[in-house]
Amino acid sequence: MIIGGSSSQKLAASIAKKMDDVLCPLESKKFPDGERYIRIKGDIEENVVVVQSTGYPQDENLIELFLILKTIRKMGIKKIRTVIPYFGYGRQEKSFNHGEAVSAEVVSQLIQESGASEIYSINLHEESICNLFNIPAYNLSAMPAIASFIGENVEDPVILAPDKGALGFAHEISNILNCESDYLEKIRLSPNKVETKPKNLDVDGRDVVIIDDIISTGGTIVNACKILKEHGASRIVVSCVHPVLVEDALLKIFTAGADEVVSTDTLKSEVSTVSVASVVAEALKKGS
Repeated sequence: MIIGGSSSQKLAASIAKKMDDVLCPLESKKFPDGERYIRIKGDIEENVVVVQSTGYPQDENLIELFLILKTIRKMGIKKIRTVIPYFGYGRQEKSFNHGEAVSAEVVSQLIQESGASEIYSINLHEESICNLFNIPAYNLSAMPAIASFIGENVEDPVILAPDKGALGFAHEISNILNCESDYLEKIRLSPNKVETKPKNLDVDGRDVVIIDDIISTGGTIVNACKILKEHGASRIVVSCVHPVLVEDALLKIFTAGADEVVSTDTLKSEVSTVSVASVVAEALKKGS
């Protein structure tokens, strides 16, 4: 049985279809004072999968997740596999300065205490977040789904990471598609002058796909698009797993020269055209 929270109902329905499973109806609403109300409207089976992203509004989506999990646990269900496609508060997995709250640790503990028995997430900001749980936690990759989209829509692409930190994503996709990959490297020409360009490949006249895990403000991607335009890229497709896209990030990316922006449906957005339903369904079937 699949239960989709407010933030992931369409994805939950897609996962249920992939698994040939039942989608349980859920009533969720907000009272005038802002507090949440949930009611699970259906007979609960022994094996339950809850799907709820915890992106914006993070606090509301987390509280709803806690309520769903606790309610199912009180109904006597012991196996509650919890799919959190986008893990909110996951970018602070350790304390960088004295006195800082380690938000990922706090959220992980609350999810576990609410009743989750297993955790499945997509491209966590840090793999180490899995270690914050005392229950099985799995970090799934959306790169096969993104690679499938690229393979069907872009001919002879160069897969480019906007910085060295995202190079692993570029390699993963290029290995699937058997195409070239590279990353943007900063080269200091003088104390006051820095040049940024693809490290190994010439992108002149090529179709380039930029890949990153999260696009938030879009600053890194805007810089990458401008550089690729300067180096003669023919077409620029921007792709990511999690389309946080705050404020006018999408507009800035297109203004910088992107021809297309595509993301997965871990979060709802106007560019969420690649579904991770198959990735999640496959992992859940293996864990059954």
